Amino acid sequence: MSRYIYALLSLVLILASGCSGGGGGSTLAAEQTAVANPASGGTPANCGENCFLSAIDVETIISQAVAEATVRNVAATIAVVDRVGNVLAVFQMSDADAFATITSTDKIGAPVVGGLENLNFIPSTLASIAKAVTGAYLSTSGNAFSTRTASQIIQRNFNPGEDNVPSGPLFGVQFSQLPCSDFSQRFSSSAVSTVGPHRSPLGLAADPGGLPLYIDGVSVGAVGVIADGIYGLDKNISGFDIDLDELIATAATQGYAAPLDIRADVITIVGKTARFSDSFVADLISTPADARSITELQNDQLGDYVEVVGYYDALAAKAGTIFGQAASGIRAADPAVFLDANGQSLDAFVFVDEDNNNRYVATGATDSPAGDNDNSLTADEVQMILNEAIGVANQSRAQIRVPAGTQARVTISVVDSNGVILGMGRTRDGPVFGADVSLQKARTATFFSGTGRASGSTPADILRALPDPLYLEPQDGVIDANALATLASPAPSFARYVLDTKLFFDNPDALEASGSPVAFSDRAGGNISRPNFPDGPTSGQPGPLSKPPGEWSIFSVGLQLDLAYNSIVRHLAFVFGLVPTDVAQNCLGNTGLADVDPFTVQGDVPNLANGIQIFPGSVPIYRDDILVGGIGVSGDGVDQDDMISFLGLHRAGLRLNTGIHNAPVAIRADLLNIPGESSRLRYVNCPQVPFINSNDTEVCDGI
Repeated sequence: MSRYIYALLSLVLILASGCSGGGGGSTLAAEQTAVANPASGGTPANCGENCFLSAIDVETIISQAVAEATVRNVAATIAVVDRVGNVLAVFQMSDADAFATITSTDKIGAPVVGGLENLNFIPSTLASIAKAVTGAYLSTSGNAFSTRTASQIIQRNFNPGEDNVPSGPLFGVQFSQLPCSDFSQRFSSSAVSTVGPHRSPLGLAADPGGLPLYIDGVSVGAVGVIADGIYGLDKNISGFDIDLDELIATAATQGYAAPLDIRADVITIVGKTARFSDSFVADLISTPADARSITELQNDQLGDYVEVVGYYDALAAKAGTIFGQAASGIRAADPAVFLDANGQSLDAFVFVDEDNNNRYVATGATDSPAGDNDNSLTADEVQMILNEAIGVANQSRAQIRVPAGTQARVTISVVDSNGVILGMGRTRDGPVFGADVSLQKARTATFFSGTGRASGSTPADILRALPDPLYLEPQDGVIDANALATLASPAPSFARYVLDTKLFFDNPDALEASGSPVAFSDRAGGNISRPNFPDGPTSGQPGPLSKPPGEWSIFSVGLQLDLAYNSIVRHLAFVFGLVPTDVAQNCLGNTGLADVDPFTVQGDVPNLANGIQIFPGSVPIYRDDILVGGIGVSGDGVDQDDMISFLGLHRAGLRLNTGIHNAPVAIRADLLNIPGESSRLRYVNCPQVPFINSNDTEVCDGI
């Protein structure tokens, strides 16, 4: 019997049952029940105060995972997180592999060396946490995405396995939520969950086995499983896989599974159907009735909770937070602050600290663009930009949410010309991953648009001053964290990225102070970060910010990873106990495992403190012809992200009448000539008919 027929039979059972999911203890059929999608997003009335994972829920989820692993005679490491990344439990079965290997290599492809490729000493606990965080951060009450979905949308081609088609729409998102991010919150030793969003130890995962968790149709967290020792991806999605990690995760979600009507496989992205899971309930060997209590599992020495330095030390299941309330770190904004042009509330949300204070109240900049403080963005301008961008989002039709016609759900970040955060806001029920990503996007556009600045602060100057990445080599035999060593080759350098950019544009002044100002959106910067230019045809040369053939993989993409590589290694060293303190909340400037001054920071600058992003959704902000900052948007389709940033800034400029606007047309990156290429960079790409209840088209033309 085919797996498609299994899926159909599961759906028939569900429709016949008429039951709703959530809370644990449901029947095998009811666990995948399609629940009415909350129209408003967030926490709907039918769920109320029960829309969170209790400690009992967490224990049930783990027990169900262990039951499936046991009958398959494998040992797994299982992590459960809430929607803002609080680690609620990490349970490791006896004889589970302590380490996993990062690899994108399949049976056909040649091994890739460098970056994170082939590192075989990654703690399985960190891998399971990263997979759980990914499932939680990509999912909302309007879409359920998994790590398999992530694998599909970040690869060299979309869909993976197809030749001569553009890269995944979220190409590069795997290097967000990094452990060195200055936005993401960190674990504090406590029996209770703390405000998020929290970081991920390895960024976002592409390895199947991370599935979101739901109660009454509301996203409450995710489970991550690793049992096969490989932290990889699915490079060919033409068929169905039998994946141990995903099967065990599927068992874990019984009673907490994503509603069928919001799963990735009912959502189209760029006209192609997304993937959710290759595993179905009919594939499971165990049933929820086979699950044993955690106490029984511990007494029989089948496994136990394990401490994970920097993430989890409770050694018991913890309760999660209610998303959208202050304890989660995300709550409704002051309705008197986030207003539209008619004075009506925009239904905005903000990020708060443990005292319920808005972490990113709109603030005036302290930089001096073009040497003049009067050019700096003011608090009123920042708030207006946020308001207008949220207004555009509320007006826009979402790309990756159901039902059709739902408003776009995103996060918006505004930074000054040095990348300092001036304000952040979000719409209801936006995916959590978009917060850190929107900030990366805003900073990236601002950073690369900084050509023509005074010497010392240009992209070229900053990159050349950074310590180069020092790639670790895999270990032979027994894993020994004290025996970490670096590779002699490849040995990338930031100066080389600068030189490659100059050669690509045939311009010795590219990225330099002496160069003519160029305004880079994240779409434009992403164009030169792909392994082929133009994006898609396999015959194209690599972009200057990408790796060359033989060195490129999703775990070794180029400048994006290299900027943060040494800091990721520093974090691993902390987890291993090799250094006493964790990585700083700045991804730039760490020396890594250097011979001299290892794991110290040189060149701590805020410009790219949480790393860069290389898929669309940001534009630089100008006052007249002077770069003063950037806006980044992320959460609900890359064309929507482009439009919300570009059109939101435009509308804010019209209302303010203070000289704030999009980059002058004459200096936008899409006007650059690239020698030997018939294609140019792209600046923004707005959806054709983007607004709800409107037939307006080409809304970005002429701006």
